[in-house]
Amino acid sequence: MNAEVGGLELEAGSKNRYIVLLLVLTGVLMAVVDGSVVSIALPTITEYFHVNIAQSQMIMTSYLVALTSLLMIFGKVAEYVGKARLFFLGIALFSFSSFACGISTSLNLLVICRIIQATGAAMMFSISSAIIFQSFPRGEQGRAMGYIGATVAIGSILGPTLGGFIVDLLGWKYIFLINVPIGIIQLLLSSRYMRIEDKRSSSSEVDWIGAVTLIAFIVSMMAILGQLSVSFTFQPANVALALIFFCSLAVFVINESRHKAPLLDLSIFRYKMFVLPCISMVIFFVANLMVSILGPFYFEGVRGYTPSQVGLIYLIVPAIMVIGAPVIGWIYDNHQFRYLAALGMMIMAFSMMLLGYLAVSMGSDPGLMLLAFVFLGIGGALFQSPNNTETMRSLPRDKINIASSFTATIRNLGMALGVSFSGILVSLQLAQAGYYGSILGAGPVLLSATIGRVMMLAGILCLIGTVVSIYRGLNCA
Repeated sequence: MNAEVGGLELEAGSKNRYIVLLLVLTGVLMAVVDGSVVSIALPTITEYFHVNIAQSQMIMTSYLVALTSLLMIFGKVAEYVGKARLFFLGIALFSFSSFACGISTSLNLLVICRIIQATGAAMMFSISSAIIFQSFPRGEQGRAMGYIGATVAIGSILGPTLGGFIVDLLGWKYIFLINVPIGIIQLLLSSRYMRIEDKRSSSSEVDWIGAVTLIAFIVSMMAILGQLSVSFTFQPANVALALIFFCSLAVFVINESRHKAPLLDLSIFRYKMFVLPCISMVIFFVANLMVSILGPFYFEGVRGYTPSQVGLIYLIVPAIMVIGAPVIGWIYDNHQFRYLAALGMMIMAFSMMLLGYLAVSMGSDPGLMLLAFVFLGIGGALFQSPNNTETMRSLPRDKINIASSFTATIRNLGMALGVSFSGILVSLQLAQAGYYGSILGAGPVLLSATIGRVMMLAGILCLIGTVVSIYRGLNCA
C-alpha cells in the first residue's frame, strides 16, 4: 500500500532490496576505498615510474577531483537513462578502468585511467542513496540509510590499511586489479536483481554550461585550498585560481537559475528541511576529516606509536558505526526521535574537544584517548542515519536523484575541505611559531599544541552542527 508523506509517495519497497543494498554498498565501498588506497602505495609507484612525489600524487588528486566534480552531473544523467542502468554502466566502467590502471605502463596513462575510474565511481556513488531509499519501505529506510554512512566511514579507514597489505603481498598493481573480479560479480548480480522503477525525463536538453562551470568551480576550489595548505605566499597562480573559482561559481548560479533543464535544480534550497541536514552533513565530514588527518601525526610524532598501532585506534570509529548506524536507523524508523542527530553531534563535539584538550595538555592517559574515540563512533552512528534519512525524505519524489547526487557531492566536498582546512590551520600555527620544516619534525610540545587546537576547533564546528540539528528538530514539530 502506498502512502503520501511530505509530498513523497512511499512504496512498499523491492522484494530484492537486501541484494540491491549489498550491491550498492559494495559499489560505494569500492569508490571510497579507491580514493585513499593509493596513498600507501605512492612510494612504491614513485620508484616504479622514476618520478617525484609531486607527480605521483596526481594519481590520488585526479581521482578525488574527478569524482567530486561529476557526482551531480551523473545525478542529472540518471533522469534520462534510469538509476539501475547508470549504476550498471558505472560498475562496468569502474571495473574496466581498474584493469587498465593495473596494466598501465606510464604515470600519465595511469592518471588518465584513474580519471576514467573516478567517472565510473561517480556513476555508482551519485545515485546510491536514491536506489537504497527507493528500494526500502518507509519503516526500513532509516536503517538502510545508516549502512551508507557506515560504509563511507569504513572505506575511508580501510583504504590505506588494505593498500598496505596488498602492496606488501602482491605489488601495487593489484590495488587496482582486485576490483576486477568484484566488479564482474557485481555486473552479473546487478543484471538480474537491480530493478528500479524510474520516471525518466523526456527532455533531451543538456546543461553544458552548468556542467563545465561546476567542474571549473570544484577543481579551482580544491586547487587553491591545496596551495594554501602548502604556502601562504603571494602567487600569481593562486590569484588566477581564485578568479576562476569566483567567476565559475557566479556563472553556474546564474545559469542554473535560468536554464530550462538545470544540472542543479536550485528550487531544492527552498526546502528548509533539506538544507539544514545538508549543512549538518558538511560540518560532520569537515570536522571528522580534521581529526582523521591530524590524529596519526599526533600519535606517531608525540606518542611514538607505530602506524599499525595508529591504524588499530582508528578502526574504533568505523567498527562502532558499522554496528551502531543501522541500529540507530532502526530506532529512528520506529520512534522518529527528531533530536537523535543533534545528540550525535553533541557527543562528537565533546569527544573532539576531549581529544584536543588531552593533546594540548600533553595528557598521558591513553585510556581517555581511546574512550574519546569510542564516543566519537557513538556520536557518528547517532548522527548519520537520522540525518541521511531526513535529507532524502525532505524533497518530493521527482527530486530524489538530485537529492542523492547533491548529498554525495557535499559529502565529498566536506571531506576535501576537512583535509585542506587541517593543513592550512597547522601550517599557519607552525609559521606563527617560526617553524617551517616538516610537520613531524616540529617537536612533541609544538606538535601536540598545534594539533590539539585544531581538534578543539573541530569540536566547536560540531557544536555549530548541534545547533543546526536542534533547529531542524524544532521545525519538524
